[in-house]
Amino acid sequence: MSITLRNVRKDYDAQTEVLKDISVKVETGEFFVIVGPSGCGKSTLLRMIAGLTPITAGEVSIDDKVVNDLPPKARKLTMVFQNYALFPFMNVRDNVAFGLKARKMDQADIKQRVDEALKMVSLTELANRKPQTTRVIGGVNGSGWR
Repeated sequence: MSITLRNVRKDYDAQTEVLKDISVKVETGEFFVIVGPSGCGKSTLLRMIAGLTPITAGEVSIDDKVVNDLPPKARKLTMVFQNYALFPFMNVRDNVAFGLKARKMDQADIKQRVDEALKMVSLTELANRKPQTTRVIGGVNGSGWR
């Protein structure tokens, strides 16, 4: 599944421009990361792609089909939310792998992707801990896993 953003913009009102002229194409199979300081619009961008937040201008396409007017369910995307998104009975590794397993990916591919993701965010050493023993802090006031 490819995702394309063309000149996407998000304004909350006439004075509050959150995202301006975002254009990118993520090809099928690519691993893409959105990074930035707290409050810069990362979650807003993801919510717009998923159809949970309307865009102000531009186009969101999935597999080269413009989906601006499609409801979230019709976009066939999965989004893991920052808050209350962890399964408390599963360890960090299994929580990260959950969406890939749901898509019935090959086990070797899942392991590779999960290992890469954990390493990228410095969570390798916490991979076998359950969320109750791993403090998760995020959002505008947060600073990561502890």
